[in-house]
Amino acid sequence: MAEGRLLRLLGVGFGVAVTVGGTVGAGILRTPGLVAAQLLDPWRILGVWGLGGVYALIGTLCVVELGAALPSAGGWYVYSRRAFGDACGFAVGWTDWLAQSAALAYLSVSVGDFAAVLWPRVASDAKLTALLTLATFTAIQWLGLRSSSWTQEATSLLKGAALLILVALCFLHRPAPEALSVAASTLRPGLTLAGLMLALQAIIGTYDGWYTAIYFTEEDRDPGRNLPRGALGGVACTIGLYLLFNLGLMHVLSVKTLAESSLPAATAAQAIFGGSGGAIVTALALASLLSVINAVLMLATRILFAVARDGLFAQRATVVNRGGTPVTAMLLTTVAAAGLVLSGTFEQLLAVQSVLLVGVYASGFLALLTLRRREPELPRPFRVPGYPWAPLLMLAVSAAFLVANVAGDPRSSALALGLLAASYPAYRLLAGGRDRRAG
Repeated sequence: MAEGRLLRLLGVGFGVAVTVGGTVGAGILRTPGLVAAQLLDPWRILGVWGLGGVYALIGTLCVVELGAALPSAGGWYVYSRRAFGDACGFAVGWTDWLAQSAALAYLSVSVGDFAAVLWPRVASDAKLTALLTLATFTAIQWLGLRSSSWTQEATSLLKGAALLILVALCFLHRPAPEALSVAASTLRPGLTLAGLMLALQAIIGTYDGWYTAIYFTEEDRDPGRNLPRGALGGVACTIGLYLLFNLGLMHVLSVKTLAESSLPAATAAQAIFGGSGGAIVTALALASLLSVINAVLMLATRILFAVARDGLFAQRATVVNRGGTPVTAMLLTTVAAAGLVLSGTFEQLLAVQSVLLVGVYASGFLALLTLRRREPELPRPFRVPGYPWAPLLMLAVSAAFLVANVAGDPRSSALALGLLAASYPAYRLLAGGRDRRAG
């Protein structure tokens, strides 16, 4: 095995695939109903989904500048460490890795839940199914970067194709007489600020994952050229998929029916396919989850690898096999996710995840502003248009969501603050060990 070496094999195709794969999950099958319930008008619905897409696009533009200028594995951790030092970088890496491990556990358990719907025999073994799912993707990634990147591209393509087929079938289906078209909507209740904020919060959560490609810049053949194309191309594909999917749903269902449905994709599928619609949507959700799991396991592994390489974690986690996979970091990530699956504590972590991740994103936008001022000579193959307004806008949105999360769930926010505070003694302990080894 080689220590600390990653392989440069990735290109634009992987950037698009991992962005779509890490963003488009089962949430899009559910969120349109929640959004419709708040807005109750087709134009408003499409407009707010478009606004969420603009948010994702501006955020991507900001992190693409950082990723192209600092093409190292680890994503947000790398930028915060460069801008603010080891302690802040470690806090960002710690919280990001922990949040991604919780997401990995949740996604794996969701695979067990959806599999139980399709195959009732596994209903009593949802945790076992989750562990087998983790083991399967761990084995795929153990084979190397070629295997894991090919899996990402294949699963993302499968997911995108399945969604587009469902959209096409929605448009080919003759809608019910009461279904409203975008051009002939009649439902125009007053729009409240609270409703708009709830809809935006749900949509921005559904767009989460727009940054996924930044974790793999060190493995890209030409990150300065490929990262902007791959990341921005992936976000553009995601925005297009989401808008088309909502249009398709509103072609089959009335806005009222859409607003009343907790799983509008299943409601639309039942209108098209009858009784088998639920199973079709469950299979689609399952396919969506597999793509996200592969992406999250890959990126979480790179976070731990990067932290260890800088001497802030066990050096064993820097070991990379011949295929280009950081195997120890991957196994530790899998073990952490499996432990969360078995204990069920991932549910508690998921409650604080949104607070943690908003802080992680904010650190990146602050790093962009800081590095532009402090290191103007740093080579930047890509520069975010509209600087400094783009990162300032993203910081304002992050602050607004942080305030909303704290006000809406103070207990989870306190837990998030506790986890963040725990990173400092952990940093002092690990940094002290690094200094002793250096001495």
